[in-house]
Amino acid sequence: MKPHPRYSIRRQCRLAGVARSGYYYAPVPESEKNLKLKRMIDERYLRQPDYGSPRMTDWLREKGNVVNPKRVTRLMRTMGLQVITPGPHTSKPFKGHHIYPYLLRGTGIDHVNQVWSTDITYIPMQKGFMFLTAVIDWYSRFVLAWELSNSMESRTCVSALDRALTLGTPEIFNTDQGAQFTSNEFTCVLQGKGIAISMDGRGRALDNVYVERLWWTVKYEDVYPKGYADGLELYKGLEKYFRYYNEERGHSSLDKRTPAEVFREGARQH
Repeated sequence: MKPHPRYSIRRQCRLAGVARSGYYYAPVPESEKNLKLKRMIDERYLRQPDYGSPRMTDWLREKGNVVNPKRVTRLMRTMGLQVITPGPHTSKPFKGHHIYPYLLRGTGIDHVNQVWSTDITYIPMQKGFMFLTAVIDWYSRFVLAWELSNSMESRTCVSALDRALTLGTPEIFNTDQGAQFTSNEFTCVLQGKGIAISMDGRGRALDNVYVERLWWTVKYEDVYPKGYADGLELYKGLEKYFRYYNEERGHSSLDKRTPAEVFREGARQH
């Protein structure tokens, strides 16, 4: 099944009478050396999101790797990584795309469906890599939807957004300034629902802190320990993990309640 300019993979599978769980993007092939470096970069970036390619190059060299800044820059770019400090970064809007202001500075988050956000992260595997997109409710930490892809195209982000919107409608939707989220394809869905659009300041990945925390949790509790071999195994593993995360894993910030419990209770009240 090939990507279609108008229909998501989910929609194509439904039209073809094929279960979506039976379709998976092939992982992006990569050399063993580059996969090792990307895995190291990914783990370090989660701990030090202020590391640009020069500092990341120094750190990799300290760990015994023979690398130059040009190679590290290329690897970080293919991973979609940006530093949280002002300056050149890889999450850039496409020329002509509208950039929206950040609406959440100083805003108290006190109820479900007040703020949702989304992001894309690199997922390493034994033989290749993929990208994970997720939509999360800030108040409950509930993961509303997620998608896997072998690219960072807006089509996957829109698919995740469409799935999330079957569960409710947020007042504000926050993203970074990446081309996927500034695209008309993505923003028109939000505008059509009357949702206020908020975007992180350039180079300020921590404006989307709840998604950043989610990536940390998913990777250190599931992706890194499991070391998934391929896309099929990764999909099945994440499906199981997100079910656990939403339905069973209590959060200290939620008085040990689960995201699903808090989200559903809040949705009923509003």
